[in-house]
Amino acid sequence: MQDHIGIPACFSSGEKLSDDASAVTRSGHSVCMSVYRAKIAGQSRLITITWCKNLLLHGLSVSVEGPDGDQTQQHTCKVELKPWYFWRKQGSKRFVVDEKAVEIFWDLKAAKFNGGTEPKSEYYVAVVCDEEVVLVLGDLKKDAYRKAGFRPALTDPTLVSKKEHIFGKKKFSTKAKFYERGRSHEIAIECKNRGGGGGGGSGSIGSGSTLNGVEPELEIRVDGHLVVHVKHLQWKFRGNESIHINKLRIEVYWDVHDWLFSPGLRHALFIFKPNLPASSTSLSPLSRTSSSSPPFSSLASTPLSSQTSSGSVEGINNATSAGSSEFCLFLYAWKVE
Repeated sequence: MQDHIGIPACFSSGEKLSDDASAVTRSGHSVCMSVYRAKIAGQSRLITITWCKNLLLHGLSVSVEGPDGDQTQQHTCKVELKPWYFWRKQGSKRFVVDEKAVEIFWDLKAAKFNGGTEPKSEYYVAVVCDEEVVLVLGDLKKDAYRKAGFRPALTDPTLVSKKEHIFGKKKFSTKAKFYERGRSHEIAIECKNRGGGGGGGSGSIGSGSTLNGVEPELEIRVDGHLVVHVKHLQWKFRGNESIHINKLRIEVYWDVHDWLFSPGLRHALFIFKPNLPASSTSLSPLSRTSSSSPPFSSLASTPLSSQTSSGSVEGINNATSAGSSEFCLFLYAWKVE
């Protein structure tokens, strides 16, 4: 699973992220990327909001794709939030997309990050085109509309995907929404080694661990409830299961091959794909069922990362039912020794 994640650089002053995914951890970067679909310059386009964090500063990148979805001609606005650059925490930037002016407004001077990569409150980021606010993020929406001087667009933007990098030794946790207007859920992923002899007990999973009488297991919990439990992970390092959260069906995919069999710094990939709720059955708030979905079963030998691309969920959408939503949550879990 040595994929190129394609993370855009949030930092422009002499510091750029490589396309190599391992550069994220080598340089101490933490990255959170959200992709929205909105109408800009008469077309439905993808807007990518990327938050970056390293030891010194936070960074924000807003990118709008070019004509006909051309990612090579995308337009980007970058903001660095160094502690001593107070003036950079509020401002605007304009660029032209297909002869239409697009303006980005932001106010992050009082933003509260609470130790995270993206802000939690006291901020706004707004995208304006054709005298409409086509996208606004943050809890200061009224301030954003006042600053931009325009009304919200008649068509609401759609959250297409979210990608986040999380770090740990054997436990990985984050908070995320499974759809835009839903509440945040605690997601916890834990890897355990269980086995007989001298290799028993819990420990971090490493290359060759399955050869020492140790059997790795994977547990995924949502809001403290166990929703996925995979035994014999050395044989089931790629797979998927269906879970239900508040009557919403969610397909969970995992690919932990590189945790087990690849040397050096590697990540595992977890994908959460919501589906439309089933109206014919009464489901408990949190439950799980094994999935034997033929579309994905036929792809089980293929690395999960090769079925996805930056800003796109086409591969996963093709492997799920017709009732699935467009949104996907991608979690890249980096195992740190």
